Amino acid sequence: MKPSKFNEAQIIGILREAEAGAKTADLCRRHGISTSTFYAWKAKFGGMEVSDAKRLKALEDENAKLKRLLADALLDQAALKDLLSRKW
Repeated sequence: MKPSKFNEAQIIGILREAEAGAKTADLCRRHGISTSTFYAWKAKFGGMEVSDAKRLKALEDENAKLKRLLADALLDQAALKDLLSRKW
């Protein structure tokens, strides 16, 4: 997936402009994003502060790391089970 050219602070700034009364179509045109991207951002970052968004990003990164560790452990466990189940 292609990384966003906007960071969390910029996204929250764009959402704040919309909350202030700017039209969605005008905002999307000015910032070069699609309306579906805007609404996806609104669903994910709506009502957040910049510090909250940074914390969310850190938690998502940690969660991904833990999922990888769990997958590796389960793969090792399955390999050991397979090896021990064979008759010599």
